[in-house]
Amino acid sequence: MSGMFEGYRASGPAFDEMFDGDALRPPYQRLRASLKAVTTPELISRVEALQASYLDQGVTFDIGGEERAFPLDILPRVIEADTWSVIERGVQQRVRALEAFLADVYDAGQVFDDGVIPRRVITTSSHYHRAAAGVRPANGVRVHVSGIDLVRDDAGEFRVLEDNVRVPSGVSYVMTNRRAISAALPETFAEHRIRPVAGYPQRLLAALRAAAPAGVDDPTVVVLTPGVYNGAYFEHALLARTMGVELVEGRDLECRRGQVLMRTTKGLEPVHVIYRRVDDEFLDPVHFRPDSVLGCPGLIDAARAGDVTIANAVGNGVADDKLVYTYLPDLIRYHLGEEPILRNVDTWRCGDADAREEVLDRLDELVLKPVDGSGGKGIVIGPRATAAELDELRAKVLEDPRSWIAQPVVQLSTVPTFVDGELGPRHVDLRPFAVNDGQRVWVLPGGLTRVALARGELIVNSSRGGGSKDTWVLAEPTPGAVQGQSSSQDAAADDADEVA
Repeated sequence: MSGMFEGYRASGPAFDEMFDGDALRPPYQRLRASLKAVTTPELISRVEALQASYLDQGVTFDIGGEERAFPLDILPRVIEADTWSVIERGVQQRVRALEAFLADVYDAGQVFDDGVIPRRVITTSSHYHRAAAGVRPANGVRVHVSGIDLVRDDAGEFRVLEDNVRVPSGVSYVMTNRRAISAALPETFAEHRIRPVAGYPQRLLAALRAAAPAGVDDPTVVVLTPGVYNGAYFEHALLARTMGVELVEGRDLECRRGQVLMRTTKGLEPVHVIYRRVDDEFLDPVHFRPDSVLGCPGLIDAARAGDVTIANAVGNGVADDKLVYTYLPDLIRYHLGEEPILRNVDTWRCGDADAREEVLDRLDELVLKPVDGSGGKGIVIGPRATAAELDELRAKVLEDPRSWIAQPVVQLSTVPTFVDGELGPRHVDLRPFAVNDGQRVWVLPGGLTRVALARGELIVNSSRGGGSKDTWVLAEPTPGAVQGQSSSQDAAADDADEVA
């Protein structure tokens, strides 16, 4: 592959994670050296074997009712230990602030009285649920699992793009990608010291067991799935299997006198912790959608009584609201008394008159996002929009300004990607996953790198043709680096009982 790397050239203003001009950045020096002996035909053969393996294993996603193998690029993304240390501490800080914020929102509401965030921002959010008010988790944890989406700007700085603390998905691809790439590139994998990811299910199970109701020493944990037709069913089944717990659907559960029970071949058995992969609105037809058959009537009342723990907590989606996102730096200072380690992307709130006026004057320069959107839905990239699309967008913003935020076009960093037999730069983001057991926020070393496979594309979601990469966090710090040394020591202890 040496010729392919020599022909690799970054283009545009984006930060390229492999090359600094013509100089190879340190994380990729060993990777390029180890791949020199691999010929292009051999690499293509390995790529084809990867895709066939994913399809056979059911590592797929759903597009319009069609199951497709999740695209996995054979070249890993490499992150230095000291860079990862900053990411890790920033994610931990953000999760702690979100925990404190959610606890306050659904209880005393002191954050409103102190003027940190307007009450109307929360009460007008489509994800704020009054049914969750006063529901106190057994160990105080509402965000058991989180996925914090990061992008690297044109200066090389990692910034937070959005928070996911409802039902964050994608961790199954982190684990399967690692197994696949270590098999596809065994010689390259062996030449790097890489932080392992295989211990995630055990971390998650420990956190779920720690969240059991008071007085339950040996809790029964289940994974609640919408069923086999859900696009993320592969992940639900994988997590249940690797944690050694039951995978259930709403019809497998029932509530009696405030207690949640699971139907088994031996009769009804109590359930203490539900790791739900069902959205709030479908979880309990008594309090939410009465036509839902995906959840179980009575779950919210059982959680309020303290007889079952729902993870993640109902109502967490208010923290995913992109308007709330704009207040996170202030919430970190308010709840933790700290400066944000990871900065937000610069953002305008269209609900503010002055900001809205500027945004409407610059629609063709900015990215507009609906505050309750996900998966890239509803996003309008101004420089790529037609005049008619911008006129339609302007009308939507004027009609409901609270529902929109605006951001500059962030040139996501690029990473070498093997597409159609050629090596070229493609834009990527990063979703680190964090698990909170009430004592510590643990961040999975690596997370999910999503890559836009089309040249120049900035939206990385699989629904828009994106794929993923295995993310290698190097175990050894960069020589001479001071920042992150303590985290590297912690990492060594974390990794001692795990395998890659």
